[in-house]
Amino acid sequence: MEIGGAGVLQIRQVLLFFVLLGMSQAGSDFGRFSVAEEMQSGSIVGNLAKDLGLEVGELSFRGARARVVCDDNEKHLHLDLLTGDLLINDKLDREEMCGSTEPCVMHFQMVLENPLQFFQAELHIKDINDHSPTFLDNEIVIKISESTTIGTTFLMESAQDLDVGSNSLQNYTVSPNSHFYIKIQDSDDGKIYPELVLHRALDHEEEPELRLTLVALDGGNPPRSGTTLVLIKVLDINDNAPQFPQRLYEVQVLENAPVGSWIITVSAKDLDAGNYGKILYTFFHASEDIRKTFEINPISGEVHLRSQLDFEVVQSYTINIQATDGGGLSEECTLLVKVIDTNDNPPEVIISSITKIIPENAAETLVALFSVRDQDSGENGRIICSIQDDLPFFLKPTFKNFFTLVSDKALDREERAEYNITITVTDMGTPRLKTEHNTTVLVSDVNDNAPAFTQTSYTLWVRENNSPALHIGSVSATDTDAGANAQVTYSLLPPPDPLVPLASLVSINPDNGHLFALTSLDYEALRAFEFRVGATDRGSPAQQPGAGARARGGRQRQRALRALPAAERLGACTELVPRAAEPGYLVTKVVAVDGDAGQNAWLSYQLLKATEPGLFGVWAHNGEVRTARLLSERDAPKQRLVVLVKDNGEPPLSASVTLHVLLVDAEAAAAAPADPLTVYLVVALASVSSLFLFSVLVFVAVRLCRRGGAASAGRCPVAEGHFPGHLVDVSGTGTLSQSYQYEVCLMGGPGTNEFKFLKPIIPNLPLL
Repeated sequence: MEIGGAGVLQIRQVLLFFVLLGMSQAGSDFGRFSVAEEMQSGSIVGNLAKDLGLEVGELSFRGARARVVCDDNEKHLHLDLLTGDLLINDKLDREEMCGSTEPCVMHFQMVLENPLQFFQAELHIKDINDHSPTFLDNEIVIKISESTTIGTTFLMESAQDLDVGSNSLQNYTVSPNSHFYIKIQDSDDGKIYPELVLHRALDHEEEPELRLTLVALDGGNPPRSGTTLVLIKVLDINDNAPQFPQRLYEVQVLENAPVGSWIITVSAKDLDAGNYGKILYTFFHASEDIRKTFEINPISGEVHLRSQLDFEVVQSYTINIQATDGGGLSEECTLLVKVIDTNDNPPEVIISSITKIIPENAAETLVALFSVRDQDSGENGRIICSIQDDLPFFLKPTFKNFFTLVSDKALDREERAEYNITITVTDMGTPRLKTEHNTTVLVSDVNDNAPAFTQTSYTLWVRENNSPALHIGSVSATDTDAGANAQVTYSLLPPPDPLVPLASLVSINPDNGHLFALTSLDYEALRAFEFRVGATDRGSPAQQPGAGARARGGRQRQRALRALPAAERLGACTELVPRAAEPGYLVTKVVAVDGDAGQNAWLSYQLLKATEPGLFGVWAHNGEVRTARLLSERDAPKQRLVVLVKDNGEPPLSASVTLHVLLVDAEAAAAAPADPLTVYLVVALASVSSLFLFSVLVFVAVRLCRRGGAASAGRCPVAEGHFPGHLVDVSGTGTLSQSYQYEVCLMGGPGTNEFKFLKPIIPNLPLL
């Protein structure tokens, strides 16, 4: 079933409606509490669990991430999760927190999770009588003309009391005297001011000065008091008081106005002349805050800024200005200074909770809960909250200025493992101010990727007759997951052909994928076989793909060389060489046997070691050992030769044989002890000699009988053809390089005295 774009939009609107409905029910007012100021840290304000209707166990469960957030972002309160009591972190000073504002109310919110709930509450801070009334001036000077009529009142500087209510300033008294008494005057702002009333006429000549003590009393129990000295100077007659052209002045000042800026100039007129017409300007009934913020030039009446303004602290100031002439007459006016807000406070981001790591397969996961605020007002305090557009996260408003940062879909760690999210809050003032809060979210891995082999199939080449446990190749697989999910182990899978004894042929290292041949392979018995390799990660659940491998055997030389001297086959180890032997004399022949074929069976010989270097040589291609020079008496009688034979394989194989050669004279050779070969040679020589002698005798007899019928001088009188069957083949002894045939001819006629002995039939062979 497919849903069109309009249908999806309607579904989202319905879901948003229910989410907002749930959020509206998640926050509510749950109580009002009161506490006296200056209570010790740890004092109980009230029981939140009872007010919320929660069991203590439930509050402990849900309050693992509970937050008590005060409007001024200070940690005045905290919650005891075991009892549900709301406790004071440190002493609360009502005057510091609220000043003269009454009642003093601190708003705070309670945030609970699982599920998410917000609760709004108020804490009323009750005043205690911890401040005494104080006068800003230690001495008040009043100039009164002696012509002042009885009943005239004189406004006095009022005392300041930081307490409120019944603990605030309640009454004034004056030290006993015969001229004045105190009258209490109530103002529109609820404060009382003392007025000094002339009870009896003054006489400058009788008493030019009067000193009185003004006492201010508060309503505490016991009451506190403050005093100041009142100095009354009796003046001569002054019948005109200063006059302001207007009773109220209003001015607006930007809060970022520099210190020393001119605010306004007030001016009063006095019709008197001389000292009575000179006017002095002063602040009247001004608080300490006003005197710290503003100053007035007593001569010109110019008002200047003394310290920086702050709209977020005070929005307006009401200043009373008094103009007093030289005769002591005075007049008052009021200056109203309105502070204009500027965009001088950047927005703030307050993180309540944050999740640094989320799993990659989780959808719509809460990442952070935070609130925003701006201390400016109007457009300067209106805030826009946003994050980057290219991230799979979005902001959701919850309650008041609270937001949640939520992932909008399941993430893929292999695509991106880390997100740097910048929460940007911007106000709408001019110029716009913004604040950025950076948070990093790590995506934790789940085992959603199987290992992948670098090749779909592998072909391994193995030489036959390999040694067991030979490393024949490797397979490799990678896993894009992380940690244990990416740790790969290798194993052999059941072979496609069940008749192949794979377990006895190949093994694999599970950690690195190295393959080993377990047995020596024979190319003629098994030329190739196939098997499958599996790669499994260590995640849960584990992922396992497979890859095919084919092992192919290569023909290899199966037998090593075996080199034998010719005499060894007859059981002899020593060769005899007469010292009269000519260069090139054949000593013996080394025969090597190689079971391989083709190029692997091509052999070459070389003399590896010799007692007398240069005395003997070995023919490279047939292994014949011959003398290289004439023998001398200085040559050692015993010679030791080491002959090396190599094949032409890759790598080449070799074998060596040791020969012992005795250099003897002819007589010594005859007297040498007979060994089996010598006996055979002697027997053969004797047989040949006997046969030769017999043949000579027969030939002589026949010759004598046929003297008259002598043959032609150029031919041998022998039977047709060459000399038959008694030709000797000595190749089997290994002393000659090839078979030789010899003929014996006796010549008649002119050549009867010539005797050809052992002339070889092969013409190109040199005569011995």
